[in-house]
Amino acid sequence: MTTTAPVWDCPFHHTDGLEFDPLLKRLLTEAPVARIRLPHGEGEAWLATRYEDVKVVTSDRRFSRAAGIGRDLPRMTPAPIAQAEAINLMDPPAHNRLRRLVAQGFTNRQVERMRPATQRTVDGYFDEMTEHGAPADLMHFLAGRLPLTTICELLGIPAADRAELRGHAVAMMRMGPGSRDGQEAAKSALRDYFTGLTAERRAHPGEDLISALATARDGDELLAPDELTVMAMVLLVTGHDTSTYQLGNLTYTLLTHPEQLAKLRARPETLPRALEELLRFIPFRQGVGIARVATEDVELGGVLIRAGEAVHVSYLTANRDPAAYERPDELDLDRDAGPVNMTFGYGQHRCLGSHLALMELQVAIGTLLRRFPGLRLAVEPSELDWNSGSIWRFPRTLPVAW
Repeated sequence: MTTTAPVWDCPFHHTDGLEFDPLLKRLLTEAPVARIRLPHGEGEAWLATRYEDVKVVTSDRRFSRAAGIGRDLPRMTPAPIAQAEAINLMDPPAHNRLRRLVAQGFTNRQVERMRPATQRTVDGYFDEMTEHGAPADLMHFLAGRLPLTTICELLGIPAADRAELRGHAVAMMRMGPGSRDGQEAAKSALRDYFTGLTAERRAHPGEDLISALATARDGDELLAPDELTVMAMVLLVTGHDTSTYQLGNLTYTLLTHPEQLAKLRARPETLPRALEELLRFIPFRQGVGIARVATEDVELGGVLIRAGEAVHVSYLTANRDPAAYERPDELDLDRDAGPVNMTFGYGQHRCLGSHLALMELQVAIGTLLRRFPGLRLAVEPSELDWNSGSIWRFPRTLPVAW
């Protein structure tokens, strides 16, 4: 068993389109449980990259997110994104209690009830795009609007407030010099907004999800005010941010893999399975997310992780692990069902809104391909401007023609 390991310097700032980060590929191949140094935070951390090791870290209670509260753990962004009261920093049983309450708003049945309204919204966006004419920026007409509208409708956030809240969400995810102050200001602004909104919904509940959480009881207990405020913040940010960028990434990937796009056009009923493969294949973010802390000595992949040490996982490499998927670096929409992809995470912190995100993606991509059978990029792929200032990877604009 290894007790020491060389330290890999890991800026994880690979912005060459959606090419897989070669440093992550090296780690998966050469050091699947590696000692790493990240751009921010104190000290070093371990990084698990293999599918099976990622499963262990994300489901074994000896790896705790709550144990990292108050520590300046190694991370990608200048300021930590998550707040101490957030569900994504909780461990069981506190995590289970809050997750049960929130999950009531994201059941399959409730998400399916939203599908007709989502379809009407998407149809309206594409009516506008058609009227505008080609070329049109898909990030403007679709990706930058649908996920934000959907989650804000679910949370009951007034339309007049949405653009400002979106700006704060973007600021929270920025990386690089000078972004820490903006991150902290954005978190503070979101917290102030939701402190007022959640207090209002508790006093005067409506039909929205925040009202449901404000009045829901776990036994005799209501959510504490801080818990409710931070939960609403988390739902807003996670409920639209990644879906916004993935709509652009999915469309770009299909349009640059014409043979796979032809398969999907020939059999549109395979869209749900195709989306799973696309999500597995696309490297949707920079580097790693929130660290966990080992609460006791644990052996992982032949490496001894000591109690108190920080541990990161890479969902991106898990999705490209050759031990889990044949030909993992190929996009194959006919791929036989394999293990569940980790784009939405794994274990107790798997994304609560994954059903909602998949429904949005199914409606948006399915309608896009149906309404625009000649859809193509309006510029050469090399001409696209890719985001390089945040943890997310996506085209800033996606000009299309049809």
